[in-house]
Amino acid sequence: MVGIQAQMSGELAVMPGERLAATAVKLWPEAGDSSKARWTYDEGVVWKGMEGLWLNTGDARWFKYVQHQMDRLVNKEGDIRTYKPEDYNLDNVLCGRVLLMLYKVTGQEKYYKAAGHLREQLRSQPRTSEGSFWHKKKYVEQVWLDGLYMAQPFFAEYAALFHEDSVFADITRQFVAIEKHAREAKTGLLYHGWDESKQEKWADRVTGHSPNFWARAMGWYGMALVDALEQYPAGDAGRKELVGILGRYAAAIVKVQDPASGCWWDILDKPGAQGNYLEASASSMFVYTLAKGVRLGNLPESYLGAAKKGYEGVVKKFLVTGTDGATNLEGTVSVSGLGGDPYRDGSYAYYTGEKVVQNDPKGVGAFLLAAGEMDVLGARGLGKGKTVMLDYYFNGEHRKDVTGAQIRFHYIWDEMDNNGYSLWGHLFRQYGMKTDSLAVAPTVEGLKKASIYIVVDPDNERESSVPNFIQDRDIDAIEAWVKAGGVLVLMGNDSANMEFTHFNRLAERFGLKFNFDDYHKVTGNQYEMGAFTMTVQDAIFPTTHKFYIKELSTLQLSGPAKAHFSDKGNVIIATAKVGRGTVFAVGDPWFYNEYTDGRKLPAEFENFSAARDATQWLIKQTYTK
Repeated sequence: MVGIQAQMSGELAVMPGERLAATAVKLWPEAGDSSKARWTYDEGVVWKGMEGLWLNTGDARWFKYVQHQMDRLVNKEGDIRTYKPEDYNLDNVLCGRVLLMLYKVTGQEKYYKAAGHLREQLRSQPRTSEGSFWHKKKYVEQVWLDGLYMAQPFFAEYAALFHEDSVFADITRQFVAIEKHAREAKTGLLYHGWDESKQEKWADRVTGHSPNFWARAMGWYGMALVDALEQYPAGDAGRKELVGILGRYAAAIVKVQDPASGCWWDILDKPGAQGNYLEASASSMFVYTLAKGVRLGNLPESYLGAAKKGYEGVVKKFLVTGTDGATNLEGTVSVSGLGGDPYRDGSYAYYTGEKVVQNDPKGVGAFLLAAGEMDVLGARGLGKGKTVMLDYYFNGEHRKDVTGAQIRFHYIWDEMDNNGYSLWGHLFRQYGMKTDSLAVAPTVEGLKKASIYIVVDPDNERESSVPNFIQDRDIDAIEAWVKAGGVLVLMGNDSANMEFTHFNRLAERFGLKFNFDDYHKVTGNQYEMGAFTMTVQDAIFPTTHKFYIKELSTLQLSGPAKAHFSDKGNVIIATAKVGRGTVFAVGDPWFYNEYTDGRKLPAEFENFSAARDATQWLIKQTYTK
């Protein structure tokens, strides 16, 4: 597997996150005794980190590991081993995010049902008078920063997926409330916990907050902010409030970053104090929060310096190679809490007295998350400030989801199953581009903000009762946009699955014609029947040698169109230079998840590599005034 920055430079390198993930697989094997599996948040953080590795590399080993681990805990009815909803423990909600991912990718009902159990817990979770979730039923009236990460990103993702729009106001209120009660105005740091009753031994009798700024608590809280914000609808009123909270948070943690190492101290405001130490999990969480906050546009670019310094510090100080050659993570405090039995008083002596261990899953998971963000950081400059727009008008299929709501599907950005372009969209975003869609007929004005416009498999009468056929006015607008410097991607399909007549009227403006054929048919799982091989290094696909396309329409060329890749005299991929613009054409939707996410095709097929190469090439063709 290859890191994103190394891929761009042509180097082959196994990145730190991948090395530590390999250690995690050995430490917590997927083939273990299922009767010993426990539903805990510790493993959930590791699984989220491995999900990021899968998305960044297209290597399905990480996905399959996560799925196998989850399947040890969730049966076919959606029941969760060892989960006790009556505990009302927010820690038990975190793994629900993995359930949602698995449901979106596989469509298996058991994951939906299991996630529904966690959603039901939140419906009746005890709350403070202001509406904040108690951390656990037994921790009466207490809100911990940890709990914001355990519950709110799942709450937001579930709401976004299943159309519970009112949930976002609830989430916003909870973030606002804990900042009000736990943030110290002088430093901007947040105390670990807050007790509304002010009766706990660890609670200040006036304010109710705990006495210290524990780094990992603030780490959880920062990750909660950026992960929840990622799910917020663009126009939601609470988005601005959360971005403001994140900005204040980021300013505070950068001030207490250790200038020498780039890492953060376990007790944030007491650097160098006796017993205090630089801590790996929190440092990784801060790196993740800053890097993701910048990537998603919720923090200024100026915070990248702190993220880079922090990441370099964690790698240098905490990643070590064992005698067996494995990569290990040192320096994670095993646990720190408040109250309980034996009682944890939240004092400085308590926090600094907890054990610091190697390869704690919370630290490993946090590092994997940070590495996933940092691996793509250096690649963002390629497409930064540019937009790739995917047609949702000519391809506009809808269906009912599990809630009965009508949703768009088939070759769209946010669809994670086999038919979606979620992985291709992730690639574009890795290179700094914004992914957008056009759900109305294209016009010169409507295409202005797009640097790349992708039209895939326009609907025929079988796919839509009232298909939007490409009209002359659409063709004129698209041609004018290309001539002005736009990059147009035309992706066809085989003869049974595409509307050819109107699509070819558009293609013919650029010397292209999709043939009404069905080339490269494949029988069952005989994948070699769909194999194409690059015999020389290719200008568009420099790191790709073997890829898979089945049942596609071949191309006829004229005028400016040039064959880029042919097979036995049949044109498979073509390009055209028109004015300042570029056209790329292939007779298949090709880069959808079934071909790129590694779950189905044998490992020797490099379709993810092809998608990555093509993405870079397309961005490089974009016109800059």
